[in-house]
Amino acid sequence: MAKSKQREEDTAPDAESTAESDAEQAAERAEQREKDIAEAAFSDDDALLEIRSKLAEAEDRVLRARAEVENIQRRAARDVENAHKFGVERLVRDLVPVIDSLEKAVEAAQSNGREASDAQGIELATKLLIDTLSRHGVQRIAPDGEPFDPVWHEAVATAPNDDCEENSVLNVVQAGFSLNGRLVRAAKVVVSRASTA
Repeated sequence: MAKSKQREEDTAPDAESTAESDAEQAAERAEQREKDIAEAAFSDDDALLEIRSKLAEAEDRVLRARAEVENIQRRAARDVENAHKFGVERLVRDLVPVIDSLEKAVEAAQSNGREASDAQGIELATKLLIDTLSRHGVQRIAPDGEPFDPVWHEAVATAPNDDCEENSVLNVVQAGFSLNGRLVRAAKVVVSRASTA
């Protein structure tokens, strides 16, 4: 009996140490579990930040692509509009010398003393052609008395004149033409300058 008591005493401290050891292990496991949960939360936050960053990049790419598509559509619409407005520019360039020739024919008929009906017929045909072209955006540039504008006028000569302002158009040698505001041919003009006295 004494031996069994002894054994119980010997095993009792072992039971206590085992219980302590189990409690320590349980505490360590609980602590490790808390660390794992915290690490998982941090890794979830990192993953969430990475996903948000990728989402922002994707939204930026979508916005840029949409803006590029809108720019392409605007350029295409402008090109179509310009094609409608200026598609006949080559034809107008080819018709301008015809108008010049008809005007010269009117001047020749009037100066040669031909019948008035000949000059009048050519003049009416010229006017009809110019009116038809004007309905399609062609405008005649005949700047008599206007200030000289190098964008729309080509100076072929200068002449002294004290009756008008310096650098104004004295005489139109050849009329110019524009198509929907775009210059087709500049008007050839004589420009006034101050007389040297």
